[in-house]
Amino acid sequence: MFKAINAVQIHVSLDEIQQKIWRRLVLPSGWTLKQLHLAIQAAFNWWNYHLHEFNIGGLRYGDVELLTEDAAKDDPRVFDCREVRLRDFARGAVFKYIYDFGDNWSHTVMIEELVALEVAPKHGTCIDGARARPPEDVGGIPGYEHFLEIMSDKTDPEHADTKRWCGGYFDREWFDLAVVDKDVRNALRANVRRRLHQPKPKHSGPTTA
Repeated sequence: MFKAINAVQIHVSLDEIQQKIWRRLVLPSGWTLKQLHLAIQAAFNWWNYHLHEFNIGGLRYGDVELLTEDAAKDDPRVFDCREVRLRDFARGAVFKYIYDFGDNWSHTVMIEELVALEVAPKHGTCIDGARARPPEDVGGIPGYEHFLEIMSDKTDPEHADTKRWCGGYFDREWFDLAVVDKDVRNALRANVRRRLHQPKPKHSGPTTA
């Protein structure tokens, strides 16, 4: 018996970082790009403080009002991200998600599978991933590289302040599937709170601190 597609498996990875930072998500196929934005924010624990947009086939999608508020006359038109649903994409489709136009965190989004689950999902889930995303407002790729250098050198004069700034601990290899999955399941909840800092380990292990 034919089962209708009701979910989409998506792979999201941060660009331009050698050790790949990525998440694999399963989301309801009826979700819009607006809801995908919230799922990506949850999966990487971004704080959703900054502007974002999707670049799909050379077109921009996002919050039309916010992205056109200070736009120049010749800026490309922005399309409403609430008008595109995940089921509108074919398997293998690839596009970009940009978060924070200052730090310019570019993510590659790939539609891996169109799925017919026994029960249609009501929320998103994270089923796999690797590594912690860079700290919010670290200064983009150059700032992140500088941050890692400082954190790995306890003799650096900026080490103590930088360590304090990031919460006293940072492990670039951190990924806890249970924690991230819980975040993604709650992605659409109103007034959801993000962790300000990476969770500290319950046992000793390698860190860049």
